[in-house]
Amino acid sequence: MGEREDLVETLDKHRGLLRRTVRDLTDEQAARRTTASELCLGGLIKHVAAVEARWARFITGGAEAMRGGDGGSGGDGGSGGGSGGDGWAAQFRMADGETLAGLLAGYEAVARGTDELVRSLPDLDHGHPLPPAPWFEPGASWSARRVLLHLIAETAQHAGHADIIREALDGAKSMG
Repeated sequence: MGEREDLVETLDKHRGLLRRTVRDLTDEQAARRTTASELCLGGLIKHVAAVEARWARFITGGAEAMRGGDGGSGGDGGSGGGSGGDGWAAQFRMADGETLAGLLAGYEAVARGTDELVRSLPDLDHGHPLPPAPWFEPGASWSARRVLLHLIAETAQHAGHADIIREALDGAKSMG
């Protein structure tokens, strides 16, 4: 197995851990906040899908491309929507009319697109300058490889958040 397949397989492992946290839940349960944070399970799926889509656009089109698609451009490592207020919090909640099944289907579509992108890139070393943000070193660039490592870390981190939320919701554990 080569580097690309290693990266795709590792990212998919963490996606699977995240998806496992929402198994057998109703939309109401997926939308429920169980901790003091803004996070709910459906909102985490929504957020991670948006993050992955935004970074995939970065790989192909740089910082400018991150602004399109899902309405956000800032946040944690270029993975959120704005710098505060309700717009930021809304990406972590299920909106009226959103369903867990719909969010999972959207996440699956984003994942397939990312996997195809990784497999088709001519060079994992090709990169772009990062968008200006306080959490990025000024003038820094990330290669496609570095973006994929970031996505793996972000997905794993949020899978851990989801495990805590799920355990608080109904006692179920996805990782323990």
